[in-house]
Amino acid sequence: MSFGWGIISTGLHPDNKIAPAINAAADAELVAVCSRDRGRAEAFAARHQASEAYDSLDAMLSDSRIDGVFIASPNSLHAGQAIQAARAGKHVLSEKPMTTTLEDALAMVRACRDHGVKLGVGFELRHNPGHILACELVENGTLGRITLAQGQWGFGNRGQEVFPPREGLRLWWDDPEAIGGASTMMGTGVHVMDLLRFVLGQEIVEVAAITDGQTAERPLEQIATLALRFSNGALGTLVCGRLLPDTQNDLDIYGINGRFTSRETVWEAQKGAIQVVSDSVNRIEEYPETYLGNFIAQTEDFQRAVAEDREPAATGMDGLRVVEVTLAAIESARTGRTVRIDQVEV
Repeated sequence: MSFGWGIISTGLHPDNKIAPAINAAADAELVAVCSRDRGRAEAFAARHQASEAYDSLDAMLSDSRIDGVFIASPNSLHAGQAIQAARAGKHVLSEKPMTTTLEDALAMVRACRDHGVKLGVGFELRHNPGHILACELVENGTLGRITLAQGQWGFGNRGQEVFPPREGLRLWWDDPEAIGGASTMMGTGVHVMDLLRFVLGQEIVEVAAITDGQTAERPLEQIATLALRFSNGALGTLVCGRLLPDTQNDLDIYGINGRFTSRETVWEAQKGAIQVVSDSVNRIEEYPETYLGNFIAQTEDFQRAVAEDREPAATGMDGLRVVEVTLAAIESARTGRTVRIDQVEV
C-alpha cells in the first residue's frame, strides 16, 4: 500500500524538489497540498497530480488518505503545524531548520513522541552515498581518531556585491523573526552542521562564529564562518554563504590514520566525487548527478521508518541538536564570544 503524503506550503522547495521526489519515490502517493491561498493550492496540485487542494490545514489533516505531511512553510511556523499534525495522527517530515527556538523544538519532539508519530527532518545530505561512506569509515575506525572536520556550502554570482532581496511570497527570508535570526546559516549552514554530526557520530559542544551580520544595522548575515568543537575533542570548521561564486562545496575529514575528502557533494543534487587515503582503504568514487536523488532517498527512508517502526535517517532529536548549535552560533556572532552548548534532555 502506498504512503499518502500531504504537503504544507506551495513554495519553490516543495514545487521543485519535494513534490517531484514524492512522485518519483517507490510506494508513495501525493494525496494533497495545503496553502493559505486556494488558487495556489489548486495550481500546485494540478502541476504535481495531487488528488486534493486545501486552504485549511485542519481540513487536510482530516483526510484519511494522508499518512504523513511534509512541512515546507516559513521556519517560524514549523512547530505549530507539526504539533497540529501529530495531534491528528499524521507522521511529520519537516523542512530544516526544524524550528527557530529551542522551546519550539522541544514541543515538536514531545508532541510527536506523545502522539506516537514519527518525526523526521529534511537533512537530505545524509543520503549522498559519499557521505554515507564517510560515516562508515569513521565508525569502523579506518581513519583513526578524527582530529579535524571541515564542511562548506555556499553559492553566489560573479560581480554580485550584495545578495538581492527576496520578493513576493519569499519576503519571509528577509524577516529576522520569521527565518529565525540568521539567513545563510539557516539556509545551508544547518545542513553542514548536521552533516558533520552525522559523519563524526559526535555532537557539537562549542562554537565560535564570525559573520557579516547579527548586528543592529545588519541583523541577517550573508556569509558565515564557524569554528567548532565536538564531544570527542575533534575540531571543525564550517563555511556557508551567498557571496561565494565558484565555491567548492566540499567535505573533508582528517584522522590520525587517513583522510576522506569529497568534492562537490555538499549540494542539493546527489553528485560529486570522493577520495579515501589510509593504511587500509584507498579509493576514489564519482557519483553521476541526479537532481532528485537525495530527496527521493529521503522520502523512501521516511516511509520505511514508519513501516518498520524505526527512526528516520534524520530524527527530531537531530533537528533539535542542530537548533541548539544554530542558536549558539547566532549568540556567538552577536557577542563575539565562544559559546558552549549545554544540551537539553527531552
